[in-house]
Amino acid sequence: MDSNTTKRLALGFLSNWVSKLASTVIQLIQVPVFLHFWSVPLYGEWMIVTSIPAYLSFSNIGFGNVAGNEMTMLVAADDRSAALRVFQSCWWLIAIVCGATILLLSGALYLFPVAHLLKLSAMSESDTKWIIFYLGVSVLLGQLEQLLQSAYRCIGRYPYGSFIKSVFSLIAFLAMIVPVAMGGGARTTALVFAAANIAGTILLAIMVRRDIPWIRYGWSHARLSEIKRLTRPAFAFMGFPIGNALNLQGTLMAVGYALGPTDVVIFGTARTVSRVALQMIQMVNNTFWPEMSIAFGQKNAALTRTLHRRACQMALILAATVVLGMLTVGPWFLSHWTGGHVPPSRGLLSILLLVVVFYSLWSTSSTLLQAINQHERLAAIYTFATAITCGICYLAARRFGLYGAAASLLVSEAVMNLYVLPASLKIADDTFGPFLASMAHWPKSLNWEAMASRLRRSKPELES
Repeated sequence: MDSNTTKRLALGFLSNWVSKLASTVIQLIQVPVFLHFWSVPLYGEWMIVTSIPAYLSFSNIGFGNVAGNEMTMLVAADDRSAALRVFQSCWWLIAIVCGATILLLSGALYLFPVAHLLKLSAMSESDTKWIIFYLGVSVLLGQLEQLLQSAYRCIGRYPYGSFIKSVFSLIAFLAMIVPVAMGGGARTTALVFAAANIAGTILLAIMVRRDIPWIRYGWSHARLSEIKRLTRPAFAFMGFPIGNALNLQGTLMAVGYALGPTDVVIFGTARTVSRVALQMIQMVNNTFWPEMSIAFGQKNAALTRTLHRRACQMALILAATVVLGMLTVGPWFLSHWTGGHVPPSRGLLSILLLVVVFYSLWSTSSTLLQAINQHERLAAIYTFATAITCGICYLAARRFGLYGAAASLLVSEAVMNLYVLPASLKIADDTFGPFLASMAHWPKSLNWEAMASRLRRSKPELES
């Protein structure tokens, strides 16, 4: 990898870390602030109502992701006119779909007694409908943000786009806190939060036009043929949230049917602790994703292969590190985190941590397939594998208890590894033997001797 690629990867990992930190800060601060100024029933109903607009995020399907991949590969091949066609085509498609969804949402809110159906008492019917409308419009218009960030991604400035999004999210959250602290109601809070998010989307659109002169808003370059060509991979992206839901909620339901609610709590909390490593792995995937698109678009097989190897290596190292840490302190943390209500089981936690290691390899390797829009079969196999795992989880739980339920999760991970690794290695023009050997090979630039040498060379400059 050249110095520019390495620099973008470092900045990308840092920006993803900032994004995770921002979301963590929001989650940690939100609950105590709302509970301090609002009553518990009001905040509980706020959580119920605000969860509804989140489902509208499925309205853009996967066109934002697909367009970002396509634009990145086209710009890497020095074909900006084709990238602009993709941008304008997807812009208008997302705008039309979101506009139609807003009309349908307005009609549904007008016809149905939402507060009555949700059994709300702290919020009035009018406030409930306006909250859903405000936040629904905000979520729908926010679908354009993914496409706008793709514009930065295609020119190699994805760390900047990710950082700007994190800043806008924090600003919107702080803006929402103001009416809460001033005694405002739920309706006012929703309006301020929605307005801040919409303003952020508009400002991001202005920034993209200023920073990337060849990106233009309009319809002169939009083509129906582009939309048709990207439809299949866009719909395929829907398989991943479906598979995730089956993997998380589906297996919990299977444990519940087989063993009962008490075992669901034990299984769910242990899995939550084991999945700490997945946050770090996702940061690796998001960091390498744009670089894989660029390398493939440039037809640079050597760089594509190197990026794939380094991403998998980093994911495995992070997963192994976190797994070892969790094996050491996991049971203690689980006991204290739940106040002693959930008995820690080192055996159960060990099986779930093994699942994480298997997941880390295929998940990171599949980033190459997703980054170049060759993920249709991947999404179908993932959905099928997680669906089968739910059934196996129920049978294994009935026969072997929680250990059986945890071990059943290895089924989908094994299936995904058997498919993903050969498919990714073929695209990267790699073979299993050299790929496996590369997992134990540390880059020369990161050897202790090389880093110490660079430190010695930089010391005189720092002293001067």
